[in-house]
Amino acid sequence: VQLQASGGGLVQSGGSLRLSCAASGRTFSNYDMGWFRQAPGKGREFVAAITRSGGPTLYADSVKGRFTISRDNAKNTVYLQMNSLKPEDTAVYSCAAASGHYYLRTSDYEYDYWGQGTLVTVSS
Repeated sequence: VQLQASGGGLVQSGGSLRLSCAASGRTFSNYDMGWFRQAPGKGREFVAAITRSGGPTLYADSVKGRFTISRDNAKNTVYLQMNSLKPEDTAVYSCAAASGHYYLRTSDYEYDYWGQGTLVTVSS
């Protein structure tokens, strides 16, 4: 499956952005999805995950209550709604897809396919 992330940009602290990740090439509803981010000079960090059914979700503590992951299997797209953004949310955000067993994954090595990333910059 090919993944294309979009929606990044520059936003002021306290603002909102919605990221999208469009999938193509395979049956999107067969994949559990995740969002990760990588800040300058830091390693990749788990942000959020959603199962292929769109039911259970999981969030990193740092974004819980501010970010919401969702998906529309009819549109082959997963979203990340980001509210109350903080400067420490500045990073390149990437979406990822995982096949196999149905569960929520928080480690990047558990995902099979990756999008190219979209840059989110939060100014103070």
